[in-house]
Amino acid sequence: MSPLTSPLLADLYQFTMLQSYLEQNMEETAVFELFVRKLPPGRNFMVAAGLEQVIEFLENLRFSPEELDWLAIRFPPQMITYLEQFRFDGDVHAMPEGTIFFPNEPILRITAKMPQAQLVESRIINLMHFETLIASKAARSVLIAPDKLLVDFGMRRAHGAEAGLLAARVSYLAGFSGTATVLAGTLFDIPLFGTMAHSFIQAHQNESDAFEHFARSHPNNTVLLIDTYDTEAAAHKVVTLAKKLKADKINIQGIRLDSGDLAEHAKNVRQILDDGGLHQTTIFASGNLDEYKLHTLLSAHAPIDGFGIGTALDISIDAPSLDCAYKLQEYAGKPRRKHSEGKATWPGRKQVYRQYADAGCMAGDIVALEDDDPQQGESLIQPFMRSGKRLHPNPSLHELRSQTLVNYKRLPAAMTVLDPAPGYPVTISSALRTMADQFDKERFLHEREAAT
Repeated sequence: MSPLTSPLLADLYQFTMLQSYLEQNMEETAVFELFVRKLPPGRNFMVAAGLEQVIEFLENLRFSPEELDWLAIRFPPQMITYLEQFRFDGDVHAMPEGTIFFPNEPILRITAKMPQAQLVESRIINLMHFETLIASKAARSVLIAPDKLLVDFGMRRAHGAEAGLLAARVSYLAGFSGTATVLAGTLFDIPLFGTMAHSFIQAHQNESDAFEHFARSHPNNTVLLIDTYDTEAAAHKVVTLAKKLKADKINIQGIRLDSGDLAEHAKNVRQILDDGGLHQTTIFASGNLDEYKLHTLLSAHAPIDGFGIGTALDISIDAPSLDCAYKLQEYAGKPRRKHSEGKATWPGRKQVYRQYADAGCMAGDIVALEDDDPQQGESLIQPFMRSGKRLHPNPSLHELRSQTLVNYKRLPAAMTVLDPAPGYPVTISSALRTMADQFDKERFLHEREAAT
């Protein structure tokens, strides 16, 4: 079994609590919800992602004999017997991947027997947190440069192999054009983009030979990196080479800039290429880019057709974590609520209803109990698993990407820019507030009775 699919990929307290639940026969139905408490600085919204990996995890959750042997050293036989037959047979409700959401809105709900619902917490947060984080970061570049080629370049500096792969997946879901990570192309059917490294140029005695050798090796995808030495001089070499290659019907599709003043170099190179008749040769830029640098380049009218965005995206450098939580909202048919200072939760199984203005623009959300009046707007939370079985095949990544791009068009204009926007209205329904108040009163009475 791969370490990434092992049920041992969890916090120790999941197992210590599981032991206590079993000893106390606490196996009634529990409802947990995953939500984000607040937006990171600079973010106006979040994009839900990671559901497909969560469903795959739950579908395949098993304990191997080796894992059971290891656990048997640390936990009692009753628990090992339980884990031998462990299968997730609960329900999953969630917002579809690519859905735009806001703080205190549940994006995932797990309904299962308490030991099951508790055990899966760590890996579910791990997957949903990371993929939502990166999708939300990628969305900002897509909104800033909607008509540009955007490519994920970040695998080499991602925090581990899985992070690099999942960043490629969710940046594409969020609207990127593709990735440079080859395995992501094979696993997720994501378009692949790539050119050459500076080492290829350096390995040759002269730059012109390097350009020609690469062009002849890749006649249908010739994109040349031209900033190893002198960028503008290299652009002139590209023009000269293009005339030579024309006889063999090889066209230079593009050049890549990776250093220096990208706006200035792009303007100079564009002029050199155009003067040489290479009007169709595109300019692609990379090198420590993020959405803020994209905005600066586009504001300067830099003639750049596409961007490779790497480290800043794959580690979400300006907001590397989300304040997210997976909390118990119901147990044994009764609401539950955390009341910690600054971390109180709303009890019960919830639905999020989205309302739209006449032009189709998002106007506000209502967080309500699941059985509240359904006429309050579009229901964002949908069923995905029942009794441990997937209800329907997940849409393809291409379909999810298309829907995500549609979702952006429904955002208020103020939320599509990098500047902080006025807070989006999220209302807690009166019925949900009443349930919370009633729970608090009952808990107070129970505590007072227990004290006497």
